Amino acid sequence: MNSSKETFKYDFLVEPILINRIFKILSKETNALELIKAKELWKETEKGEGIVTAVLDSGVDNHSDLKNNIIGGYNFTEDDSSDPNNYKDYIGHGTHVSGIIASSENKNGVVGIAPNSKLLILKVINKNGYGNFQNLINAIQYAMNWVGPNGEKISIINMSLGGNRSNEELHRSIKQARAKGIVLVAAAGNEGDGDSDTIEISYPGFYKEVIQVGSFSKTHTPSKFSNSNVNIDFVGPGENILSTHLNNNYVELSGTSMAAPFVSGAAALIIKTLKNIDSHLVPMYVYQYLLQHALKLPDYPLNQVGNGFIQLK
Repeated sequence: MNSSKETFKYDFLVEPILINRIFKILSKETNALELIKAKELWKETEKGEGIVTAVLDSGVDNHSDLKNNIIGGYNFTEDDSSDPNNYKDYIGHGTHVSGIIASSENKNGVVGIAPNSKLLILKVINKNGYGNFQNLINAIQYAMNWVGPNGEKISIINMSLGGNRSNEELHRSIKQARAKGIVLVAAAGNEGDGDSDTIEISYPGFYKEVIQVGSFSKTHTPSKFSNSNVNIDFVGPGENILSTHLNNNYVELSGTSMAAPFVSGAAALIIKTLKNIDSHLVPMYVYQYLLQHALKLPDYPLNQVGNGFIQLK
C-alpha cells in the first residue's frame, strides 16, 4: 500500500503465501483429521450434513473436491467488474480454507473436517490479496439473512483474515450475527514474533464475540508467527497444512488462516450434536464443547495458546 488513498481503501490483507510444494494427485490421506480427532465425531454427526458455513475470503476455485459442497456465493469485491455471481479465487487462499472445512470424501484428494457440510462462498478479498471493512460488513449481513434453496441458514462464519484496527460498524454486525446464533471464527493473525510478552492484535479476531484461533505446530509448540494477545481462545493446526488450491491442485500452506477453518469445521460437527437448543444459544454451547475437550497446554502462556489445542473427543 503506497498511498493514503490505498490505505483508506484497504483495511486488511492476506499475508504473503509461500507455496513449497504443489501436488497434482495425492497418493494417501493426510492426517489432518486425526490431529483434532474429527473422525471420532463423524458417525453421530453425519459428517456435518445440513450445516452451512459462510467462508468470507478470496473466493473459491472450481475444485473437484469442493464443487459438490458449494451451495452458493457472492462477490463483494471489484474483481470481474464486480459481478456478484463471479466469486472466482485468483490467489488460492479461499480455496485452501474451504477445503479444510468441507472437502468432499470422494476417495481422491483431501477430506474436510465436515465433508458432508456445505459452503457459502462470500468473496471479500480481491485478486491482489486486499479487502476492506465495508465489504466484510456487507458479507456478514448477507450471511445473516441468507436462505438456501431448501431453507438452509448459515450456522458458522469463517474469517481467515484481519486488519490492525477496529471498526465500530464491523463490531456491531458481528454482535448481530452472534445474537442470531451464528458461530463466528477468525484467524488470530500472523504478525507474531514468538514472544508471548509482545502483543499483536488483529480484527475481527480480537473481538470477544469471535472465536480467535492461533496456530500450533506439528511439533506441539505455538507457531512463531501466530499473534499473541489476551483474547486468544484456542489454537489449531496451522503449519504445512495440505488442502485444495487453484487448478485442481493441492498445496501445503501455513498460517493462522489455516488454523481457523479447523475450528469452523469442528463447529459444524459440534452443532450436529446439539438437540433442542434455542438457536441463539448455539455459539455458547459450541464454545463450551471446545473448552471442555481442548487439550490443555500448561507449558505455554495463555496469550499464545488460550484455552488449548482443539480436540473433538
